[in-house]
Amino acid sequence: MNIMDIKYQNPIVLAVIAIGVFFLIQAIGRWWREQQYSFKAKTVMITGGSRGLGLVIARQLIKQGARVVICARNAEELQRARMDLEQRGGEVLAVPCDVTDEFEVKQTIRIVRDRFGEIDVLINNAGIIQVGPIAEMTLDDFEQAIKTHFWAPLYTTFAVLPQMRQRGEGRIVNISSIGGKVSVPHLLPYSASKFALVGLSEGMRAELAKDGIVVTTICPGLMRTGSAYNAYFKGNNRQEYTWFSISDSLPILSMSAESAANQIISAIKRGDAEVVLSIPAQIGVKFHALFPGFTSTILSWVNRFLPEAGGIGSDRAQGKDSTSSFSPSALTTLGDKAAQQNNQFFEEKSEMT
Repeated sequence: MNIMDIKYQNPIVLAVIAIGVFFLIQAIGRWWREQQYSFKAKTVMITGGSRGLGLVIARQLIKQGARVVICARNAEELQRARMDLEQRGGEVLAVPCDVTDEFEVKQTIRIVRDRFGEIDVLINNAGIIQVGPIAEMTLDDFEQAIKTHFWAPLYTTFAVLPQMRQRGEGRIVNISSIGGKVSVPHLLPYSASKFALVGLSEGMRAELAKDGIVVTTICPGLMRTGSAYNAYFKGNNRQEYTWFSISDSLPILSMSAESAANQIISAIKRGDAEVVLSIPAQIGVKFHALFPGFTSTILSWVNRFLPEAGGIGSDRAQGKDSTSSFSPSALTTLGDKAAQQNNQFFEEKSEMT
C-alpha cells in the first residue's frame, strides 16, 4: 500500500468512525431517556383497550406496574379483556364508553378519578376501519371515521388536560397510522381522519410542552392485531377482505402487535415526538416525502388491481362475515392467530368448555 492509498483511506475511515460514534451516542441517549420514566403506580387510560393493539399495550403496561383503565363500547368484550388482564396480576378498571360521545367521555374520566385518581398517561387508540372503493363510501362513513379518530381523541384530551396542567405533567399518546402519512386506496375515510389526528397531535405537542405535558404521535404500518375481523368492508366485500387480511398477515410486510406495543411503550417513556412503526412504513413515509407525485402515481397503479365497486354496494359487512376461499387460509395464519389471542372474536363453544 503506497502513501497515496493511506491518505485516501484515512478520511473514509474517519467518516465511518464518526458515523458509528454518532449512532452510538444516539442509542445511549435513547436508552437513558427511557430509564428516566417508570409506569409503576401510574394510571394509564387506553381507549379501544378491549381488543387488538390496545389490549396488547395494556398487557405490557401491567408487567411494568401500571394501573390500567380500558374503555370500549362493547361491554362483553371489555369484561373478557378485564379478566385477561387481571389473570396477569394487573390492577384493571374496565369502563364501557363510546368515546365519540363527549358526555360519556366526561363520565368515564370521573369514574377513573374516583377509583385511581388522576390519569397520568392517556393513550388514544380507539379506531374504526372501513375498506372499499370511494364509489361505495358514504358521508356517514367519513363522519364516523372523523368522530372516532379526531373528535374522540379531542374529547378525551380536553377531559384530562386541566388536571395535567395543574400538576405540570402528563403524557398523551395518539395512535394514528401510516394511513395518516400516506393516503391508501380503498381506505379513504380512515386515511383522511388519521391525517387529521396527526395534525392535531403535532400541534398539541408544540402547545402543551410549556405545561409539562408530552404528546407523542404513533404511526404504525401494517400490524398483526387481528383487526381485519372487525373492520367493515363495502362493495365486493369478500374480495376486499381477502386483500386486506392477507396484507395484514404477511410476516415481512406486517409486524406483530407485541413488537408494536413494545416500541410504543418505549416511545412513551422517552417522550418521542413521533414514531413510525415497521421498516416498510418508514420507507413508505420517507419515499412519499421525497416523491409525493410519484407515490400518488404508484398508488393509482395499485388501485387498478383492487376490487371494483359492486357486490353489496354501500352496505357494509364485518371481516368475520366476509370470508372467502383465500381468507382464512395459509396466507392469513399469523393474522388469524393474532385475532384469537387479542379478543377480536369469541366463539360461544369456547365459553362452555
